Amino acid sequence: QPDGSIAYTRNGEFHLNSNGEIVNSDGLILQPAITVPQNTLSLTIGRDGTVSAVVAGNSTPTQIGNIQLSDFINPAGLQAIGSNLFVETASSGAAQQGTPGLNGFGSVEQGMLENSNVNVVEELVEMITTQRVYELNSKVVQTADQMLQFVSQNL
Repeated sequence: QPDGSIAYTRNGEFHLNSNGEIVNSDGLILQPAITVPQNTLSLTIGRDGTVSAVVAGNSTPTQIGNIQLSDFINPAGLQAIGSNLFVETASSGAAQQGTPGLNGFGSVEQGMLENSNVNVVEELVEMITTQRVYELNSKVVQTADQMLQFVSQNL
């Protein structure tokens, strides 16, 4: 964060700023900071979070940093602060940092997008079912109202 505090994100879309540092879409610097050399031809990120660059004049990749992952005892306890950023709270517990792919931490995949966790067909069927139940309940209330109206007018 600009104030020096740490925020966490699931968004792995990173860019380079004018200083060659890896930043998110809002320009916040990835921690620990990784600076890409100016004469870099290609950049690769391994499943273990190792960031390597092939620089001009050298055909072998040079390791320039590591991306670390953080895990929380209760991820639902994180406080959303906007822009796909979260901060830890007492209910989330302290961040446990680790190397991707080890000790139960997920791996890092370069060039991938996370799929939606929603099945559109199931949600559509659920919505139709809910609508039908609402219509049925509405008819029950309407019929009961008509019966009471008939009773009150004829007795």
